[in-house]
Amino acid sequence: MATMLYQGHGSYRFLLDDGTVVYVDPFAGEGYDLPADLILCTHEHFDHTAVDKMPHAEGCTIVRARDVQPTPGDYVESFESHGVMITAFEAYNANHPKDECVGFVLDFDDIRFYASGDTSMTNDMESGLLAGLGIDYAVFPCDGFYNMDVAEASRCADLVKARHSIPIHMVPMNNPEDPSQLFDKETAESFQGPGRIIVEPGNTIVLS
Repeated sequence: MATMLYQGHGSYRFLLDDGTVVYVDPFAGEGYDLPADLILCTHEHFDHTAVDKMPHAEGCTIVRARDVQPTPGDYVESFESHGVMITAFEAYNANHPKDECVGFVLDFDDIRFYASGDTSMTNDMESGLLAGLGIDYAVFPCDGFYNMDVAEASRCADLVKARHSIPIHMVPMNNPEDPSQLFDKETAESFQGPGRIIVEPGNTIVLS
């Protein structure tokens, strides 16, 4: 079964059934030892774009927000890379312009995963578009400074209706070497959403 390693802050890594390695918003924490087949960056802020932090496998593909939203509001059609189907969705708030940021819905190994990126509540959430996709796992930022706070993140989780909801990006990141900026237990435990899973940095969950 595919697994997700939460590295901390907004960074996590998937290991697929066939050994494919996918990094999302690499920057924080540990676990950059496996060569990347696919790297996804939801936007270009420094704490989401450490694409050289890990070794790259031959043929490694990097997908950035501008690759899936080449012009404002114009998202490319779903496409496959390294066995992962990638679909772009809205991500935005006062600190993250809509035309520079995206969320991703990723399909792999019979799992549908919503990588929200840095965002607050979006029209794709409120309209029911995401809820209609039958998402298995979804992550939501909730630092309350650069993104929505934990209360709004909980409301977004209710709108998305994933089978499992995971809080991430709980502390504004200034120093990746400071472990206290990777995770905040009080914030994580305040988050509420369908099938809530709290994953601490360095921990791995099986996606089923």
